[in-house]
Amino acid sequence: MREQQDIVVIGGGQAGLAMSRVLQQQGREYVVLERGRVGERWRTERWDSLCFQFPNWTLQLPGYTYQGQDPEGFAPYRGILRLLEEYAGHMPAPVREHTEVRGLAALGGDEGFELSLADGSIRARNVVIATGPFQLPRIPALAHEVPRSVLQLDPTRYRRPEALPEGAVLVVGSGASGTQIADELLRAGRRVYLSVSRHRRVPRRFRGKDAYWWFEALGRFAQTIDTFPERQYPPSTVVTGVNGGYDVDVRKLAAVGAKVIGRVTGASGGELGVQANANQILDEADQAYASFVAAARDFIRRCGEDGLTEADPGEPEPLPGVQEVESLSLPEEGITTIIWATGYAYDYGWVKIPVFDVRGRPAQQRGVTAVPGLYFLGLHWMHTFKSGLLSGVGDDAEFLVNRMSRGLQE
Repeated sequence: MREQQDIVVIGGGQAGLAMSRVLQQQGREYVVLERGRVGERWRTERWDSLCFQFPNWTLQLPGYTYQGQDPEGFAPYRGILRLLEEYAGHMPAPVREHTEVRGLAALGGDEGFELSLADGSIRARNVVIATGPFQLPRIPALAHEVPRSVLQLDPTRYRRPEALPEGAVLVVGSGASGTQIADELLRAGRRVYLSVSRHRRVPRRFRGKDAYWWFEALGRFAQTIDTFPERQYPPSTVVTGVNGGYDVDVRKLAAVGAKVIGRVTGASGGELGVQANANQILDEADQAYASFVAAARDFIRRCGEDGLTEADPGEPEPLPGVQEVESLSLPEEGITTIIWATGYAYDYGWVKIPVFDVRGRPAQQRGVTAVPGLYFLGLHWMHTFKSGLLSGVGDDAEFLVNRMSRGLQE
């Protein structure tokens, strides 16, 4: 007999587990299907030194708040994995590990959905796709033109500097992953080339408060994806929690030895084409920093200085621009490794339901799709920036469970 479920949650990471807890609280019947183990991406797709990007006090899930001894610290990624494992065990969550969903189809009418597995199928009235905000590393097609002698990785396969072959390293992309990896390689004494992409930088701390605190205070976390033209969210914000957390500034990386170049545009043999736009990108990041600090100072003027423990640091000393190049020779520069930190794409080839926009993104409003009973959870900027964070996914989960309970669709 074919298995029948009321609700199937696909994915056993933070989003799927948050949904699990909310469903339990409301007495719903459900099952969670996980292709690997609980928290699989935290387990197998993180580099060794990675730390959570926000302070420990922001570690929140439905029914869980951080109670440790270091609220202002930054948990190593293994700590996040332990948190998820313990969270799943304490519920306990009905997670079926090593159960990959190979196909999802709508049955039509009020029949719900059919989920195809390796050893059978499940029919469900409701399905929540919670497979993570960052699924497939997006590697540009030009990577195929790079000589095979050059090792090519992405942030999910990079582990540590000493695991790379001798020689210089080119990191392509200056989002959170690219800048942190380039920083680590520099500190390890490697020669580093960094191809920059659009990003926003903020102070790790301002007036004694972490950037996360300021995001909340300034209303940045309340801003929804619908406020952006064509729902196109802004560039990633660059922060790090390594070594207690500190500012990340590409200009500072250049000052201590990184060769910063513009966007890589093409490859032919060992020669890369480069756009001469590095300084423009760095100027935009500086503007984002100045805008953040100005907004924080305005907040202080309006609301007072209660709880602020440090003096205003004043304006940072300006750092020089970088020398633009239009090409980069891998053999001449001794580059033996390229790390493509160029973002992520969705992996929804198994979803046989037309619920995606022209860019391949789920067409949804706070996780609700036009197909009755089909929901998404935990996407980057699904509703707000917090939708993809541990501290925000619970609110979206509660919203979706309430929608299920009412049987309504937008």
